[in-house]
Amino acid sequence: MIDTKPTRNLALELVRVTEAAALGAARYMGRGDKIAADKAAVDGMRLMLNTIEMDGVIVIGEGEKDSAPMLYNGEHLGTGQPPQVDIAVDPIDGTRPLALGLNNSIATVALAPRGSMFNPGPFMYMNKIAVGPEARDVIDIEAPPAENLRRIARAKGANVNDLTVVILDRPRHEALINEVRKAGARIRLIPDGDVAAALMTAIPETGIDVLMGIGGTPEGVLAATAMRCTGGAIEGKLWPRNQEEIDKGRELGYDPSRVLTINDLVSSEDVFFAATGITNGDLLHGVEYFRDGARTESLVMRGLTGTVRRIISTHRISKLSQISALEY
Repeated sequence: MIDTKPTRNLALELVRVTEAAALGAARYMGRGDKIAADKAAVDGMRLMLNTIEMDGVIVIGEGEKDSAPMLYNGEHLGTGQPPQVDIAVDPIDGTRPLALGLNNSIATVALAPRGSMFNPGPFMYMNKIAVGPEARDVIDIEAPPAENLRRIARAKGANVNDLTVVILDRPRHEALINEVRKAGARIRLIPDGDVAAALMTAIPETGIDVLMGIGGTPEGVLAATAMRCTGGAIEGKLWPRNQEEIDKGRELGYDPSRVLTINDLVSSEDVFFAATGITNGDLLHGVEYFRDGARTESLVMRGLTGTVRRIISTHRISKLSQISALEY
């Protein structure tokens, strides 16, 4: 028996970060203002990240793709004390659903040891496939969708027509959607939010079996961190939008033809992940308001132990307003 003391679980501190982002952003649900919602989430994240005893550097930041207020790549956060960590953030995974009052918008953040997170460089998008633990050893991003679906069904002891595939609703996925339908699987199309979608494949009660298609590369790294904790798997290939991205990537040593496994996207097991619901969804309940307060639901995960916690928190707005610089 190994006699070691429990080590510090940073995920239990990260949940305050995602709660602050969700509480700030949820006020903008359905108001059609993505920039204001993002700013509220970013402000909440930055304030709370700087209270954590860590020497953190943003590797996966916010703002470049969406022209939004930024937690920028290379920004240093935390108290400056050890441990040294990489930080990945998506203050609002599903900005458009939030702005439109739709489901499955969440706030997410992840930590990993310094140097262990994949830096997307100039590549904003990647082709991805993600599954839960039962099918983690059978997926192949380079195989046809129908073949992957057969393998996943076999691993889960199911038929292909029992499977549900989540895909971003984009014109670029027309061929993929047709192939999945031809194979006989069911499809859940989503407007945005493929961190939540990837994570749903590893949470049985969501009814989602596999994520397929082209989404954000930063979101792929965040999803990989969560999959480290749940035992799921994700594979991807960078998806250049133009020749300029290809040329710039090659100058920096990237190979768009390379298959990126979960070990490439985040190379350490010593990772932490937290997510809080902003709007209601398959994964988490959104922020619920009541007189002088709000209720949040979060997922908190740790890679070393594989522990996944659901945390329901009640927040008293009058008390928070007395001690916080944020407006809730």
